[in-house]
Amino acid sequence: MSWLDDADDDEPEFDETDVRVRPNPKGNRPRTKRRPPHRDAVIGRVLGVDRGRYTVLVDEDAPGEHVVLGVRARELRKHPIVTGDRVRTVGDTTGGEGTLARIVGIEPRTTLLRRSADDTDQVERVIVANADQMLIVVAAADPEPRERLVDRYLVAALDAGIRPLLVVTKTDLADPTVFLQHFDGIDLRVFRSARDAMPVDEIGAALVGHATVFVGHSGVGKSTLVNALVPDAGRATGHVNEVTGRGRHTSSSTVSLRYRGAGGAGWVIDTPGVRSFGLGHVDPAHILDAFTDLAAVAEQCPRGCTHRPDAPDCAIAEAVDEGRLGATARGRLDSLQRLLTTFADRP
Repeated sequence: MSWLDDADDDEPEFDETDVRVRPNPKGNRPRTKRRPPHRDAVIGRVLGVDRGRYTVLVDEDAPGEHVVLGVRARELRKHPIVTGDRVRTVGDTTGGEGTLARIVGIEPRTTLLRRSADDTDQVERVIVANADQMLIVVAAADPEPRERLVDRYLVAALDAGIRPLLVVTKTDLADPTVFLQHFDGIDLRVFRSARDAMPVDEIGAALVGHATVFVGHSGVGKSTLVNALVPDAGRATGHVNEVTGRGRHTSSSTVSLRYRGAGGAGWVIDTPGVRSFGLGHVDPAHILDAFTDLAAVAEQCPRGCTHRPDAPDCAIAEAVDEGRLGATARGRLDSLQRLLTTFADRP
C-alpha cells in the first residue's frame, strides 16, 4: 500500500448535511407569499379615507351596525381602496375607542368611477366604487353653467355603467331653459332648485335604494344640497369669488353619507368640487353612448364612420344640417366632435 492510499483513508467524508447555511437574519422561518384565508373576516363599507385610515361601516343594516377604523394590510399596498368599496376586515372590529382593524381584502366592484388629469393622461384617478347613480350638480348662474363639463360627466358615467341625473341650482338667479336645451333628446332626468325652493323630497325619492355620487364644479351649491338631504352631514359650504367667478373648494374628501327619507334609505357620496374632468381612461367607443339621440342616428352611418368633422357621409351631421334633430342638436354634435377629435389625437 502506498502513502497515497494511507492519505485517502485519513480524509474525512462530506455530504450535504455538512453544508453550513446562514440563518435568516429576520427569523428562523423563511418568508412566504402564502397568506391566511381570513375566514373570520367581517364585510364592511368604506365611508371615507383620511391619511391612510379607513372609516368602515360593518354589520350594515343590522341591529349591531357600527363604524370601525382600519388600516390597509401590507398585501394590499398596490391596490387602492376608495370610498364605496366593500372590504374584508379582521382584528379588533368592535369599533371601540383606540381600536384599529386591518383591511385584508376588497370585494368585487360593480362599478368604478374614474377621471384623469386631462384627456391625454391615461393614468386614472379612482373617485368612488360601487355607485349606481351620478347626480351632476350645476348652477344656473354664479358660476355660469358649462355644457362641455356636463358632457364629460355624462361620458364618464355611462362608461362606468352609472345612471346620470342632473340638478340645476340657483334657478332664482337665472333661467336655465337655454342651457338645458343642450341636453334635449338625451335620457337625462333634470331637477331644478332655487334658494327658497329646493326639491329635497323629489331628489330624495330618486336616491332611495341607490348609491349616488354627487359631482360638480366648485361653488355650484353641491354641499348645500347634501346638507339639506342629510341634515347631520355637516359639509362645509363656501361662496364664489366675485372677481374670478370660481368657487372655493369646500369639500376636501369623498365621503359616503346615509340618506333616510320617507320612501326609504340610500347613500349620498359627496366628492370635492372639480373645474375639469379628464377622460383619458375612457374607451372612445363609449363616448357616443352619452349622446342618446345622436347615437340612434349613428346606426345609419357608413361602416367605420368616425363622426368627426371631416367624416364623409356622416348620418349624424346630415341629420343636424337638415334640422331633423331639433335646433339644439348642433351644440350636442359640436360637443361630440370635440371629444372624438381629442381622443383621435391621443397617443
